[in-house]
Amino acid sequence: MLLLRTPAVLPLAPPPRFLRRLPQPRAVSSSSSSPFQPPPPPGMETTYKFGPYKINAREVFHATPLSYAMVNLRPLLPGHILVCPKREVKRFADLSSDETSDLWVTAKEVGVRLEQYHKASSLTFAIQDGPQAGQTVPHVHIHVIPRKKGDFEKNDEIYDAIDVKEKELKEKLDLDIERKDRSMEEMAHEANEYRALFS
Repeated sequence: MLLLRTPAVLPLAPPPRFLRRLPQPRAVSSSSSSPFQPPPPPGMETTYKFGPYKINAREVFHATPLSYAMVNLRPLLPGHILVCPKREVKRFADLSSDETSDLWVTAKEVGVRLEQYHKASSLTFAIQDGPQAGQTVPHVHIHVIPRKKGDFEKNDEIYDAIDVKEKELKEKLDLDIERKDRSMEEMAHEANEYRALFS
């Protein structure tokens, strides 16, 4: 006698993490958007806060328990990135001692790797602490910029350039204009390259 067995019906498991819907990137042009976004690397959140803005994890290439490093929407020079505390803190003096230490250690570690990666010879670290200092996003952040001889005619012009880029960024974000400088794909590609420096 031939017995046919019907397979047991098992309850469906939740979809793997990479199939779950992730938040949309900040401003992806319709021509380059992709319905599939890879999951963030292990140990990294899906989104990060940068003042009132959400930062997609694809823009973040390094994170610690208290800080994260992200590629820049409008870099002044190759390798110009931002290091931020994970907690939304407007002013440098409002950081805890642990956050302050972690922020600077993270900036140092990221800077060393980016200086080597970009074959630079120096680094600029800059903080604009408060609106009168040129801070346009109310969230503490350190600009880390690999430097090479002759990248600016006068070395201190970099600080004026940072001010200009911050003001332009604020205008674009405030007006919610789609960014044309760098697409999400360009920033995600750069973040992937930098992420490999920490593995």
